[in-house]
Amino acid sequence: MEMSFEERAALCALNRIFGFEPKTGLRLIEALGGASAVFKEPEEVLRELGACSRVKYAAQIAVSAFESAAMELERLGRDGCRFIGIGESGYPPLLMECEDPPLGLYYKGESAPEEVFGGLPQVAVVGTRSVTGYGRDWCQRIVEAMSRSTIKPLVVSGLALGVDVTAHRTALEAGIPTVAVMATGIDELYPSRNRDVGERIAGTSGCALVTDYPPGVEAVKLNFIRRNRIIAGICRATILVESKIKGGGMMTARLASSYGRDVYALPGRIDDPFSQGCNLLIRENLAEQIGDLGELVSKLGLGRSGIRLKDDFGAEVTAFYQNRLPEGECEDIVRLAMAVKGHRGISVDDLCSKLKWTYSHTSRLVTTLECDGFISVDLLQHCHAG
Repeated sequence: MEMSFEERAALCALNRIFGFEPKTGLRLIEALGGASAVFKEPEEVLRELGACSRVKYAAQIAVSAFESAAMELERLGRDGCRFIGIGESGYPPLLMECEDPPLGLYYKGESAPEEVFGGLPQVAVVGTRSVTGYGRDWCQRIVEAMSRSTIKPLVVSGLALGVDVTAHRTALEAGIPTVAVMATGIDELYPSRNRDVGERIAGTSGCALVTDYPPGVEAVKLNFIRRNRIIAGICRATILVESKIKGGGMMTARLASSYGRDVYALPGRIDDPFSQGCNLLIRENLAEQIGDLGELVSKLGLGRSGIRLKDDFGAEVTAFYQNRLPEGECEDIVRLAMAVKGHRGISVDDLCSKLKWTYSHTSRLVTTLECDGFISVDLLQHCHAG
């Protein structure tokens, strides 16, 4: 739907005013017939707001707020950003279905928002900032498995340390699009150590930075709560990789469940505090346990992650990779596949010893074979062919 500059500026102004109470703003817009009408009919606004909201908001709903928003839209255009009003073409359709959608989103990306949000299925990958080696490894495996699926997804996360940035980086390296939903203004990249990832997202086709906070807003704790509902609302499914009992990832997963979206959680040791949140959601039947990557990809509606094995395992692996990997690496991956085939349940550590390779090299090839459907790896890192 095409939207006039006046209506978009009015939504931008109302988003600033009702950012933490979007339902109130939406009620006003519906009652008066449009966002721009809110700034033209002050008496109707006062009547609709009610006593408590009048005290809080009446003084802010002024022509000066509208004019300030109009100037902001012009600055955004000069800076390569834009504001997408609710109901406008490019506004994430699943987010609009939520009970508390933001009145608009600030957007920065190489591709038009209609292309980013209008095509690929959106999947959130979230979790703790204090990610463990186990969580980082499985986050990479999950995103890589989705990147090899029949239908490629849009990976959505929050640009935070730990699981979030791992999901973004893995998506970029795997060649699938990713969106970072930020808890700051569109002109702020937080945390600073993830600036390179944020800039890469903004400059990559099919990817984008998104926030409902106006330019100049810095990161404060309260902002992340508002950010989490957007991550959950944009996506058809949310994957929680690691989380304590309380945390932003848990909040996002619970919000996704409340919106009627699918939630998946990576189980972990019962004595590991960074897996307690995931284990709790599984026990409460709010999340489905992740056990097999091929099954996960299928349940996400992304088609198949790999291919079926044929009788001649070695020949099948060779045929699949000979034109996809350099010659030396193709030989290595075939050796690895045959070692797994001949030693069912062999661990990654034992494969390192047997093949006399480094752990990083072995783990990378194991992940490749798993994502392509040649082997499976259980939670104890034991490998199985077929």
